[in-house]
Amino acid sequence: MLTEPTRVAWLDSALGEAATGTPAWEPYFVAAGRHCGPAHADEARTRLLRAAGAGPDTLARLYHHGTAAERRAVLLALPALVPGPEALPLVEDALRTHDTTLIAAALGPYAATHLPAHAWRHALLKCLFTGVPVTAVAGLAERAAGDTELARMLIDHAAERTAAGRPLPDGLSRVLALTTPAEES
Repeated sequence: MLTEPTRVAWLDSALGEAATGTPAWEPYFVAAGRHCGPAHADEARTRLLRAAGAGPDTLARLYHHGTAAERRAVLLALPALVPGPEALPLVEDALRTHDTTLIAAALGPYAATHLPAHAWRHALLKCLFTGVPVTAVAGLAERAAGDTELARMLIDHAAERTAAGRPLPDGLSRVLALTTPAEES
């Protein structure tokens, strides 16, 4: 088990490398899980990415060559590093997986801002299907508010599950309630 002073010293060294802007910080990104432990790896990696000012090309390379934990950190760092939609392919890739930690990370603030409505609706359905808590979806209330197409999709999904004798996913009724137009609530 790593001690707090050891973890802090390692992270300080890594952040110092990242601040130089050279690729020498990237091995620290990969090693964060070993040096900071799983409970702190996401934070260490996202801090490294921000300190390095990693751009879309670097983020894409780290994502595509990384482990699931490294990919999750890239997704978590997107809102702070990429102001426009150019990193949407990373979000879309994560949403195609069956890794619930990647799906949850993909539906953070970056997706809430940049993911087109059609793709966002399908991502939300994937959360319900895979058991990702809808509380993990950033901007859920704002994006779902008055969305009649999402309401139709949710009702269809509920009908299919009911017809198959399967229980309704947790969160479905909550999201459906969010789609009710303001004047009807």
